[in-house]
Amino acid sequence: MLMEKERYELIEFGKKLVDTDLTKGTGGNLSVFDRDQGLMAITPSGIDFYEIKPEDIVIMRLDGEIVEGDRSPSSEWSMHKIFYEKRTDLNAIIHAHTTYSTVLATLRWELPASHYMIAVAGSTVRVADYATYGTPELAFNAFEAMQDRKAVLLANHGIVGGDKDLLNAFNVVEEVEYCSKIYVKAKTIGDPVVLPEDEMRHMAEKFKTYGQKKSIKSE
Repeated sequence: MLMEKERYELIEFGKKLVDTDLTKGTGGNLSVFDRDQGLMAITPSGIDFYEIKPEDIVIMRLDGEIVEGDRSPSSEWSMHKIFYEKRTDLNAIIHAHTTYSTVLATLRWELPASHYMIAVAGSTVRVADYATYGTPELAFNAFEAMQDRKAVLLANHGIVGGDKDLLNAFNVVEEVEYCSKIYVKAKTIGDPVVLPEDEMRHMAEKFKTYGQKKSIKSE
């Protein structure tokens, strides 16, 4: 079975998305890219995260060729592959239907630096232009808006986060959702104070070493 370890990791973090209320049912998808083999392991389309089995994970090349698996890959597979083709720093992508970051995406509001933890993704999190799910247009829009960032809000849709592995990609999604929640709640009371750009550059430097998990087993 190709990419056996990665299959179990995808199942683990898919369940964790549900357990931490970052998505519901089949909403969202996860993938891992093995650069040495040129293979992407991605969750299947339309199966509840708690029902996915290792053999349901689809192993495919970035040109769309399915190498191993009888299931259809996530309808968003092209949105995953564009990052692996154009970003060498990302080897894991998570797309989820989070609540508060999707609220901002529905309003088409960029998430500003109202909390320093946004630095795990960048100084801000932009909103990608709307496009129908599963289309090359959505993949392109997401990639463009996520340049120099590790997360992007998909207009009227959800969030995409990525990093060197699934553990860190999950951390990006989780922290952006937390920052989105704080920002949305603060907006109901007043006008949140945004941290200055120099502080966010400082945070970006500190985050290069602080709290970085090297592997799933080190969590």
